[in-house]
Amino acid sequence: MKRLISSLALPAMLTLLWLVLNNTVEPGQILLGAVLSVALVRAGAALRPLHSHLRKPWKIARLLCMVALDVARSNLAVGRLIWSRRARPTPGFIRIPLDLRNPHGLAFLACIVTYTPGTVWTELCEDGALTLHVLDLDEESHWINLIKQRYERPLMEIFE
Repeated sequence: MKRLISSLALPAMLTLLWLVLNNTVEPGQILLGAVLSVALVRAGAALRPLHSHLRKPWKIARLLCMVALDVARSNLAVGRLIWSRRARPTPGFIRIPLDLRNPHGLAFLACIVTYTPGTVWTELCEDGALTLHVLDLDEESHWINLIKQRYERPLMEIFE
């Protein structure tokens, strides 16, 4: 029963989105939205050979709040850096060794890093190290601790 409910969650949400976008609840649109959403979910399942199983999904909300706060802070810092005439940014690349191996966790980490202004995920090396470009690189140890403690550790709790 639980598996049936979880397999119908995404098609139900897509059908609801279809109805909202079409601004109608006519039976024909409900049927069309349901058929399209089931077809899209089945077609998309073939593209995802590896499925994710969350160990502690309740920790996602806390992580998202931290990320939102960090993105806001980073926006302000990058804005100050760009608009300040005295500031001299020191861009650079950092190599951060990662313990996270789950592909979904790594994708989540890539999104977090890339969404944060002033940082760009540039490479994931074969040895599991992340190469990160930072707009204002003062101390490498600060960035390594930030990525490992603030993002990697919660993602490992969620995905591994």
